[in-house]
Amino acid sequence: MPQGWLDLLAPIPVELDERWGLDHGTWSVLHHIFPEADIPVVQLSIDLTQPPSFHYEVGRLLAPLRREGVLLMGSGNIVHNLQTYDWDRPDAGAFDWASRFEEKVRGLLQAGKDMALVDYGGLGPEADLAVPTPDHYLPLLYVLGSRGEGDTVDFPVEGVDGGSVSMLSVQISQEIADESEDT
Repeated sequence: MPQGWLDLLAPIPVELDERWGLDHGTWSVLHHIFPEADIPVVQLSIDLTQPPSFHYEVGRLLAPLRREGVLLMGSGNIVHNLQTYDWDRPDAGAFDWASRFEEKVRGLLQAGKDMALVDYGGLGPEADLAVPTPDHYLPLLYVLGSRGEGDTVDFPVEGVDGGSVSMLSVQISQEIADESEDT
């Protein structure tokens, strides 16, 4: 990893630790997208002692990497509650509260209301059920923090498992200028 990338996160103390392999949240997604494992990967650890705003700010610090063509990816779930998961019917539809929370998040993403997503606890009673622990929601905030002016938001994958685990994928894309117009 180039030293300049580490410097982006200053003053947060970071160090490269190659003793630990990729987390299941990283590997389980990347092996489908890059089955040849032919790209470099740097995985950030989530500091659960920090508030959601910290994770959003880390995303803002990493935003310049997107202009260099680096893919920033957060792997988690907008709704992730295994205590309410319907293990007998994993293909059952979403619970009402899970659908309501996911729809709120979708609308706020499309409207560019980042701070409401950072303060997700204020999104109503569904938030407590949808995000009983922040570890699966926080990766969204890293990606959201890296969003630039004019970026588009799409949802290429949808669905819910067991009523309470959202498979919604959020893709934030940059507007790429057509180089053929530069003459």
